[in-house]
Parts: sequence; structure tokens; C-alpha cells
Amino acid sequence: MKWVTYEAGAGARTGALDGDTVRGLRPGIDLLTLAQSGAEALAEAGETARRAPEEVRPLDDVRLLAPLPRPPSVRDGLCFLGHLRGCYRALGRSAELHPAWSEAPAFYFGNAASVVGPHDPVPVAPGSRMFDLELEVGVVIGRGGVDLHPAAAEDHILGYTLFNDWTARDHQLHDLATGIGMGKSKDSALTLGPALVTVDELAEYRVDGRLAIELRATVNDQEITRGRLDQMDWTFGELLAYVSRGVDLAPGDVIGSGTVPGGCLLEHVDTPDLAEFTGWLRPGDVVSLHGQGLGSTRQTVVEGTGVIPLRPCSPKGQA
Repeated sequence: MKWVTYEAGAGARTGALDGDTVRGLRPGIDLLTLAQSGAEALAEAGETARRAPEEVRPLDDVRLLAPLPRPPSVRDGLCFLGHLRGCYRALGRSAELHPAWSEAPAFYFGNAASVVGPHDPVPVAPGSRMFDLELEVGVVIGRGGVDLHPAAAEDHILGYTLFNDWTARDHQLHDLATGIGMGKSKDSALTLGPALVTVDELAEYRVDGRLAIELRATVNDQEITRGRLDQMDWTFGELLAYVSRGVDLAPGDVIGSGTVPGGCLLEHVDTPDLAEFTGWLRPGDVVSLHGQGLGSTRQTVVEGTGVIPLRPCSPKGQA
């Protein structure tokens, strides 16, 4: 099924997409609780949505929220190494990768509190002049587990959704300089949606056991890249196995694939100085992600807030 969380004037509701309509469940049922209740509860809710929905509304009459507006946790992998090489080239670095990238899939923890819906406006990150998009797919965990095996880890996936971890590239340069991982560069907004598409719904797109859906991103209706999910260097099974080492994955956890090669503006920089690149996102720009079987997002970038300056820090013990 294609599960959505929507607003139609009386608070957030859970429903199933059926063509151009939404078949809503009764108030008080949320998708995270259904995911945590197990496959049987989710299947029962699906039957209710099909046969006896609480309401049926035209899709155009509702506002789609993120399918999981506040997931328990968000992680984002880097499973397309071609994306990393493209970023290195834009930064003037060698595209040769350190051996660590071939030893395990890298990931970072995202901000679950910054999740926004598939059609919500997205403010530029405070203080950023180099705002960027990321074309990704996220998986939602349906059955928890720890120390998963790469060959079986995908059995724990409930479904898939489009995923955009908007990035302030100028803030990222600062984050990289500290050496402790992503900070304010990935903190402002993270798009999920338009729906949580269950695994069975995407069976027709599997090729040799891998999900081969086509993905693309546009800015102001101009395509910036097109790719396929089965081009991942690290599979979702391998990514889930790695992130679950010694750690329980919980139902509702969201884990991103990493960016499709060419699926961010950084990879298209054509100036020696990143700050001189004229293609960074500006208020009024419209960003869309598209995925076979997953649907589309369409969001307008809007003005961000200003920043309150910090005082310069004088490290203790330094002359």
C-alpha cells in the first residue's frame, strides 16, 4: 500500500492512497504506531482503508504531511560512491577514495525534529548562502533487530519513501573543519514523502533481487540528474547490517540511501570558489524529487531566518 499522513482541517490523519483519493482511517491512528504494532496490525489497517474507510477525500483537497512526521530516529548513508567522487571533483580534490569507503558504508545521524512534508515550503538554513538539495530514497524499518545479516536485513524494511536532506554547503565546510561530523549543515530540514510505499507495492521494479526504480531531481522544472536505485555501491541490506551492529533498529526508524550521483548542486559547481557558484538554491526556487512507484515531492525554497552572532571563543590554556 501507499500510506500517507494528511491534514484536512481536523488534525493529522493516516490514510491510504488510492489513485487520486485518500482513504482515511479513524482519528487517533498514526502510521508510526501501526508500524510499531507489527505486520498483522498494518495489514488489518490496510483492509479497513480498502473496505471501510472513515472518510474518502480527493487528494487535491488534503495537505500531505511527511508519512512519519517524527520518526524515532533518522540516519543517512552514503551508498552511491559516485556522488562522493563528484563532490570531491567540485571541491578540487582527487576523486580517488580512501580505502575506508570500501570497508563499510558511511552514515550520519539526522535531525528527526526537522522532518517536513513533501509539498511544504523549505526555508534556507539560517545564515547559509550555499543551500543545496539531495536526491535520495529512505527506508522505514518495520521489524526491529540488532546485528542483522546483510543477506536478511532487507526483510526488516517496511517500505520506501523519497528523502531529501537539504544541505547548507557553507555550514558543511565548517562542520568538516571540526572533524566531528555533520552539524548545522544538515540540521534545518529533511523531506520525507509523499508516501510510505510498502515493499510489496514495488515488486514489479525488482531486477535480480534489487530495487531498480528510476529517480530524478529537478530545480525550477529543469532536470539536474537521473539515476537508478540499484546503482548503489552498498546495498540497503549491507547498510542496515552495518548500522545495526550492536544497536537495535526500531520500527519507524528511517535510513537514507545517500545521494544519487549528480543529485545535488555541489556536483554541478563550475567555479574554482564554491561561493562564486551562481546555482545555489535561492528563495523562490522550486525543487522536485521523482521516483518510480514512490511519487513526487515539490517544494518551494523560502527566505530563512537571520542568525544571532556568537562571541569569539578564546580557548583556555592558549596564549
